[in-house]
Amino acid sequence: MTSAALPHHDADRVLGSVGPRRATDLLREALLAGLDPAAAPPRTSTALGSGELLTMPAAVGDRAGVKLAFVVPGNAALGLPRITGVYVLLDASTLVPLATLDGPSLTRSRTPATSLLAVQSVLAGRPGGPLRAVVVGSGVQAQGHAAALMASLGPGTPVDRPVGRLDVLVRDPTRVREPARSALVCDVGGGLQALGSPDARDALAAADVVVCATSAGEPLFDSRVLRDDVVVAAVGSHEPDRRELDAALLARATVVVEDPVTALREAGDVVMAIAEGALGEGDLLPLADLVTGRAPVPSGAVVFKGTGMAWQDLVVASAVHDAVTSSR
Repeated sequence: MTSAALPHHDADRVLGSVGPRRATDLLREALLAGLDPAAAPPRTSTALGSGELLTMPAAVGDRAGVKLAFVVPGNAALGLPRITGVYVLLDASTLVPLATLDGPSLTRSRTPATSLLAVQSVLAGRPGGPLRAVVVGSGVQAQGHAAALMASLGPGTPVDRPVGRLDVLVRDPTRVREPARSALVCDVGGGLQALGSPDARDALAAADVVVCATSAGEPLFDSRVLRDDVVVAAVGSHEPDRRELDAALLARATVVVEDPVTALREAGDVVMAIAEGALGEGDLLPLADLVTGRAPVPSGAVVFKGTGMAWQDLVVASAVHDAVTSSR
């Protein structure tokens, strides 16, 4: 007697069955239903071969799962992805595997969705016209955030203000090639600007929303150029010694995090700002409190610092599996 083959949902299925707007809605629904991000087991890191294994388990309702992410810096020289991985979706009561999913595409889906959930939660209470947005970076997360900004803001979303202009800031615009260029440059005006140029500073100064999605270890820009009511999402790393934002910005902003304990362990922007005396541990606002209304919507500048958590993977992976199986 043979068992049925375990289904695998590849990158096309992961990204095609649950779009950015739906992914954002799913994370909101999970938090409104009482999901506690602090209950998720912490991410673990294990040296493995020539790289690192990141393990991210979670259980929510009748589903459980674990993402195995493999980070190998030397892969770039071989023409291979720096990060690979797989997600294993399980039945929570039996821990019998239900499916596997492409890991990198799942990360590409849930990370922008989490950022946009934070952005929506702040901007929903702020009236105004079309939004000016800036994305810093050109990699897969920058591309994913550009798509999510366009899909998750505007009519039919909690923020009835569409993106009216999107500028993308990169170190060297001439090095951004297809298909990344097409994924980043939208039809609402704006375009690729060199980080540090006058055009880039003008874009930052005018921005309602700024997303930082880079591998930078030092602040990307002087935050004094940003408006007093800017909303910034920084998602570049989950390492305590790397940051994209300067401490001065976190000192004048309300700082929203997925989970304070996780942020104090993994969020370099937060960890270093606290070490420099610009921020206190008690100043961190949990995303769930903002989404559920337990905390009022902040006025002034807001920074969302995301590191990525296992519950986000599980919520989106479960929806992908359900969407694929129901269509068969």
